[in-house]
Amino acid sequence: MRLLLSLIAATSLILLPVACSRLPGGAPASEEIIRQSGESDADFALYTVNRAFLPTVAQWPGTGTQEHLSWLGASHGAKTQIIQPGDKLTLRIWDSSDNSLLTSSEQKAVQLQDVRVAANGTIFMPYVGSVNVLGLTPDLAREELQVELEAIVPSAQLQLDMLEGRNNSVDLVSGVAQPGTYPMPNRNYSVMGLISAGGGISSNLNNPQIRLVRGRSIYGTSVDALLNDPNKDSLLRGGDRVFVEEDERYFLSFGATGTEDLHIFSKDSVSAMDAMSIAGGFQDSRADPQGLLILREYEPSAVAPGVRGPRQTRVVFTLDLTSADGLFSARNFEINPGDLVMATESPINDALTISNLIGNFFGVFSRAGVL
Repeated sequence: MRLLLSLIAATSLILLPVACSRLPGGAPASEEIIRQSGESDADFALYTVNRAFLPTVAQWPGTGTQEHLSWLGASHGAKTQIIQPGDKLTLRIWDSSDNSLLTSSEQKAVQLQDVRVAANGTIFMPYVGSVNVLGLTPDLAREELQVELEAIVPSAQLQLDMLEGRNNSVDLVSGVAQPGTYPMPNRNYSVMGLISAGGGISSNLNNPQIRLVRGRSIYGTSVDALLNDPNKDSLLRGGDRVFVEEDERYFLSFGATGTEDLHIFSKDSVSAMDAMSIAGGFQDSRADPQGLLILREYEPSAVAPGVRGPRQTRVVFTLDLTSADGLFSARNFEINPGDLVMATESPINDALTISNLIGNFFGVFSRAGVL
């Protein structure tokens, strides 16, 4: 046993001087980054994030996958539908006269099923010919057809039903329980109404985003923004296509965080404090709360003359979460897509590592002695 204790003591004497320098770790200490930034050939710029700096960085160009899509404002439409090419009309005609051109003596009504509206907006009626119904509501179209029919069969009465075609339907493509093509019941049909008809948004989507394709234009917003602002519930037009998809933006966590991983944005705007929460916080035994680093790379245009931006394309932001100003600043510092959030290791971590190493030796040999 004396030999064993002597061996452990000798090992401790060998390892303790190493505590004065850093052991290899999963992340650098914050002072290493600061020291490198002061070198003449440093290829990155270092900025301390505090209350005074936040307005400055907010003016800098965006980085990563930015959301550049606009969205349509909400408005109110008519509660009726209008007839478009491709719609199908069902015409039911009654005529009680004995010598009717349309009905027989045994059957006083005739039905014309699925009369398709032609590309020029007309339909064909027997004995009447082509009648233009384009842009009319079903009620106005019935009145127009009734007038035309009475000129041939004065005693006839007409009823009209409409089945919406492609120009009065919208596609709900993805991200819902029941994707498909949905007819528009009226001109007051909104995005939220369509999503509701599709069974609601899939629960497995992280911060779901809405994409509305209209002709050659694409509009976008998040479901969260749509739910929180009724003015964003835009009206649909025939032929629109709506996609619901997961937010594609992400940031990375590295170093002494709870998890080292790629994290999808869980909401529209993620702060540095949000990012640390998503990444699992600091590792208590390793992390230096004074050295939270955000690594970001800007486009070369961000450092062009006359542009409000950083000194270099590669930037390291440092936050001190042990101060009130640092905590508040972390809540207001916005993470950009593609950022690397790094929790640095504590400078005293090396000494703790040595202590843990010696403690493990004692534990192992103590258990061996019991055996």
